[in-house]
Amino acid sequence: MTDAPSDLQQRPLEGLRIIDLTRALAGPYATLLLAGLGAEVIKVEDPRHGDLARENSPYVGRDGVVVRKAHDDDVSISHLTRARGKYGVTLNFKKPGAKEIFADLLRDADIVVENFSSGTVDRLGIGYETARAINPRIIYCSLSGFGQGVDEGAKAMDVIVQALSGAMYASGAPGEPPVRMGIPMADMLAPVFAVIGILAAVEQRHRTGVGQRIDVSMLGALTSFVAIENWRAMRLAGLPRRTGLTVNRLSPFGVFKCKDGHIAIVATHDPLAEGLLQAMNAQDIQEDERFSSRDGRVANAIELEERINQWSGTLTVAEAVAALEEEGVPVAPVRYPEDALRDPRVVARGETVSASHPLYDIDEDLRTAGIPILFSGAQTGFDDVMPVHVGEHNDRIYGDMLGYSAEKLAELKAAGTI
Repeated sequence: MTDAPSDLQQRPLEGLRIIDLTRALAGPYATLLLAGLGAEVIKVEDPRHGDLARENSPYVGRDGVVVRKAHDDDVSISHLTRARGKYGVTLNFKKPGAKEIFADLLRDADIVVENFSSGTVDRLGIGYETARAINPRIIYCSLSGFGQGVDEGAKAMDVIVQALSGAMYASGAPGEPPVRMGIPMADMLAPVFAVIGILAAVEQRHRTGVGQRIDVSMLGALTSFVAIENWRAMRLAGLPRRTGLTVNRLSPFGVFKCKDGHIAIVATHDPLAEGLLQAMNAQDIQEDERFSSRDGRVANAIELEERINQWSGTLTVAEAVAALEEEGVPVAPVRYPEDALRDPRVVARGETVSASHPLYDIDEDLRTAGIPILFSGAQTGFDDVMPVHVGEHNDRIYGDMLGYSAEKLAELKAAGTI
C-alpha cells in the first residue's frame, strides 16, 4: 500500500499483511504492535457501529479533549491510539457476499488476528479451517478470554480475568479488599504473548511453508505471571503473601512515605541495607543483631519498615532521594502516570509518543504508547494512516487492492455488507 522503504528505513515486518478482526483493547494492541513493527494492517469493522473503542470517552478534536462527543470528527482517544498505522474497512459477516470478500482479503494475507469469544469465528464461517483452505500459509491468531474450546461464548473483560487469575489478591495489604490493578494487565499482557506466538509461527513458516493457528488466552497469560511467585510455598513457610506497599520477604523493599509524596526503595542485600541505614543515620539499627543479616531483616521487617517510614516521613521526596542516592541505594520518586510518560528517557527512545489527530493540532503532552523495542539495523513507527471514520479505506482496499468496481462497491454498501 505504500512505497517500499530504503534499507536504512526498513522496519522488521515490512511486507507482511495482516487482516485485523479485533476490537476493544487486547486484540487491537496486538495488531498495533505489529503495525509499529512495519506490518500492513487492514482493520475490519462492523459497518453498523465499528470498533467498541470508538465510543470510549474522552474524545479529542476541534474543541480539544472533551467528555462527550460533539462533532463527527471527534475521535475517542482510545481509538486514536489503538488504530494508528491501520487501514480501516467495513464488513458485516452476517450479510450476503461477506465471506467471499473475506476470502479475497485472505488470499494475499500473511496473518489473521481475532479476539472474539471462543467459537464465534467458526459460527460466522471465518474460522481457521476456512482460512487455511483458502490460504494454507495463513497464520491465524485467536486471542480469547479462556482459550479456544473453553467456555464458548463467555465474555472476558480485563477485570474478570484479573479476578480469576489471583492477581487481585497478590496486591494490597492483609485484611484489605482485593486490589484491581489500574493498568489493564490482562488486556495488555495477552497480546504481547500473541505477538510472540505470531512471530514464532512466521519463523516456522520460513522452514515449512505452511501456517498454523495460535491460541492465546487472557486468563492463561495473566495467571502465568502470577505463578512466577510461589504462593503455596510462602503459605507453608509462614510468610505473608499480601504485604501492601512493601515486600517483607525482601525487606527493605517497597514504597515509603515522605512529607510530600512517596519513594520506592530497594535495599535487599547487605551493602544496600548498610547504605540505607547510613543515610538514615540509624546507628542503633546498624548495631542491632536482629538487622545485621538479610534473614534477620526479613524476620523483623515490620519493625524495620516502621523505622524507615519514620525517617522518610521527615523529608521531602527530593531530600530522601538525594540522601539515598549519595549512599548508592536504588531509589525513585513514585510518580503520577502523566508525569512518567514525559520522562526524557522514554521520550528519547520513542517508548511514549505524542498522540496526534489527523485533522487538528492537539496538546503535545497528550502522550500514548510507542514501540518499546530498539533495533540496530531497523526502525519502528506507524504509517501515517488511521480510520477516523468507519470504513474510511473501503475504496482503497476493496477498490484499489482487490479490484472491485465502483458499481460492486455501491451494491455491497447498499446491501449492508460493507
